[in-house]
Formats: sequence, C-alpha cells, structure tokens
Amino acid sequence: MAVEAVIAVDATERNRRANAIAFAVMVALIAIAPFVAYPFFIMNALCFALFACAFNLLIGYANLLSLGHAMFLGLASYVCAHAAKVLEPVSAIALGVAASAFLGFVTGALAIRSVGIYFAMITVAFSQMVFFFCVEAPFTHGEDGIQAVPQGRALGLIDLSNPWLLYAFVAAVFLFGFLAVQRTVNSPFGEILKAIRENEPRAVSLGYRSLQYKLAAFTLSAAIAGLAGATKAIVAQNASLTDVSFAMSGEVVLMTLVGGMGTFYGPVVGALIVVSMQNYLAQFGEWVTVIQGVVFVACVLAFRRGIVGELAARAKIAL
Repeated sequence: MAVEAVIAVDATERNRRANAIAFAVMVALIAIAPFVAYPFFIMNALCFALFACAFNLLIGYANLLSLGHAMFLGLASYVCAHAAKVLEPVSAIALGVAASAFLGFVTGALAIRSVGIYFAMITVAFSQMVFFFCVEAPFTHGEDGIQAVPQGRALGLIDLSNPWLLYAFVAAVFLFGFLAVQRTVNSPFGEILKAIRENEPRAVSLGYRSLQYKLAAFTLSAAIAGLAGATKAIVAQNASLTDVSFAMSGEVVLMTLVGGMGTFYGPVVGALIVVSMQNYLAQFGEWVTVIQGVVFVACVLAFRRGIVGELAARAKIAL
C-alpha cells in the first residue's frame, strides 16, 4: 500500500509539472502569435478554442454529447452585439454570458432527463428553435445579422479599437475561461462529474444527485460557450446565423475529437487546426468540408484519443 501511495504521489507531481510547462508554453505562444500571424486570425482561433473547451467540459467530463451547443455561442453573440450598441464591451459580454447561462439552465433541466442519443437529439431540437428565433427576431436582422458592432472602451478605460489592446483583451478572456474549466475539473465538483461519467449508478448509490451535477455542468458549459460567442462578436464586429447553425455544433465536435476529448489542451489544439484549415484552405471553396473530413478520419485512425490525448497517453501524463 505504501509503495502504491508513493507511485500515486509521483504520478500526481509529474502531471502537475507537465501541466505547468504546457500552460507556460501556451501563454508564450499566445504572446508571440500576433508577431508571426494575422492577429485577427489568432483572436478568432482563441474564441473557438474557448468554445471547444466549454464543449469538452460537457462531453469529456460529464459524458453528455450536445449536438446543439452552437445555440449558446450564437445566442450570446447576438445578445452581446445588440447590447454593445448601448453598453460598454465588458457589460455587453456579461449580458451575453448571462443569456447563454439562462438558456443552458432551461434546456439542460429538460434535456438531462434523457441519456445517450436521446439527449443529443433534444439538444439539436432546442438548437434549431434558437436558430429560427434568430432568423425571425426583429433585433437580429434575419439573414443579414447584426453588423458594425462597436468595440468601444472596456470598463470605460481600454480602447478595443486598438488592435493590440483588443488582442490582449481577447487573450485575457481566453485564459480566464480556460483556467475556469481547468479549476472546475480539478475541484471536488469535477471529481464527482468524473465519477458520474465512469459509473453513474454507483455515484447515485453513494448519495450524489447526478441530475443536479449534470445540470450544473451543462449550465457552466453554456456560460463559457456564451463567453466565447460574446467575445467573438466584439472581435468580428458582427453576429450572424453562422454562429448558431447546426454546422457550428458539428465543428466544435470535430475540434474536440481531433485535439483530444477529456484533455485540457486537446480542444485548443483541435480548434487551432480546424480554424487554420478554414482560413488557409478557403481558396478550395466547398472542398474545405471534404478536406476536413479526410483530416478527421486520419486523426481518428492515427490518434484514437485525439492528438493531445495520444501524446499524453504515450508520455503517461494527464494534459
């Protein structure tokens, strides 16, 4: 028993060291990225990376597959874009996050009573309802979306029309969301989520109310997805139906699986790969979707746990 305890402590310490190094490398890459790549592209990638982290919190640690997660990204984007016309950016983003969190609580309260494919289909149904709401609601301007969203001054002090200040702001939002997910997973709440994921009947027999924990995870995931969508609206200065479409829900699944489901850094890597393909392969038109499919199949065959998941498994560390 003593030997096993020592081995467990060593493994935990090794994981902490590996995660500290990985986080430092990620922060360093974020710091130098605007000097070697187009800043708008990096900011867009960070928003989608945060969206993928939110989705990964749900599927990777609560074992809940939402095929309509774009409704939270899109709703927050629309609410933030509309509110930014009269409020400063941070308040507009907070309003978008609150809207997504409320939607997550309502839809989650109804959806988590089902499991498996039934849960996934219910999220798709809700997502389509939100999509049609965004088409018909007067303030969304239908297929034109909300354009010319003012970037303004965050907290009345930081001029987000300055590209460098905007980049620093987006990087700070991403790191805040990323650390929030990481802290949640490493908390007692996260450990209970993992227990429910591994064996829900046993967790229930120990006295844990699994439905309440699932609802809390769903609501938190929706809020973080909303944070990504609201920030994206400020960066791109628009909100469109693309943000709330079913295709966007499919893309976040692709990002998470390619990078590595159930890992902290997998969704970030997956989002960077998918956004890079969309950006640099845009000249191929509709063939981009085919190329993404080929890459996805190749990753599934070569990296069954995802890119980061496979590397972490071979190095025997948890990332």
